[in-house]
Amino acid sequence: MTDLQPFLDKAVEAARAAEAIIRRYYHGDFEVEHKADASPVTIADIECERAIKAVLSEAFPAHGFQGEELGREQADADYVWLIDPIDGTKSFVRGYPFFSTQIALRYRGELIVGVSNAPLFNGGEMACAAKGLGATLNGEPIQTSNIDTLAKTSLSLGNIASLAASPAWASVGELIGAVHRIRGYGDFYHYHLLASGRIDAILESDLNILDIAALTVILREAGGDITELGGDEIDLPTRSVFATNGRLRDAIAPYVANWDEARDAPKD
Repeated sequence: MTDLQPFLDKAVEAARAAEAIIRRYYHGDFEVEHKADASPVTIADIECERAIKAVLSEAFPAHGFQGEELGREQADADYVWLIDPIDGTKSFVRGYPFFSTQIALRYRGELIVGVSNAPLFNGGEMACAAKGLGATLNGEPIQTSNIDTLAKTSLSLGNIASLAASPAWASVGELIGAVHRIRGYGDFYHYHLLASGRIDAILESDLNILDIAALTVILREAGGDITELGGDEIDLPTRSVFATNGRLRDAIAPYVANWDEARDAPKD
């Protein structure tokens, strides 16, 4: 595979272009529309995605795109960028900084580059990675924790309502009783925490590939592992996540064995 650093550098540049737009609109006066699924979308979402695509398409004109707001373009190309310009628009609209820009690059089905930028959270958090190059948070190398027992594990749950509707919920309840600490950080943040060794595992449902493609690369490069709750590989149809620091998968897996991806995933 070609050198991935130029791809990563351009993804960072694209995230910074989106950040400038986010800062201009945040706490401002803008129209909020709603999609068919009732999720909000703003002019900031659309302008951010256009800015990201402009940076990347100028540098890589043969690459394709799959975006949250602008859809697909050249989606059968070898290289396809996966973009969620503002993941957490509900937070953005309500004026609290729990949102991020997610940019990932997929090469012939494999996720190889990821940038997760939360510009207004905690003074700004940008996590970056490319296959074989390691992962960083705000420019500093990161890696997952060395916790290897449930009794010491900090576990974060995401989108608990859909988890609770699953046949696996009873056994997840048993897991909750077995670990050291339960949190529900959600969105980009619990992946940043997991990749940098501050928590140890994540269970999450009711998401899509644009939410976690970049975070998948970052976590893997930091030493973690990530699949769907049912154990299948992360891919375009993905709707759930089972992620660990790379040491806890075998200990946690029995507690999510009853998860049925086909039955429990939300319908489009």
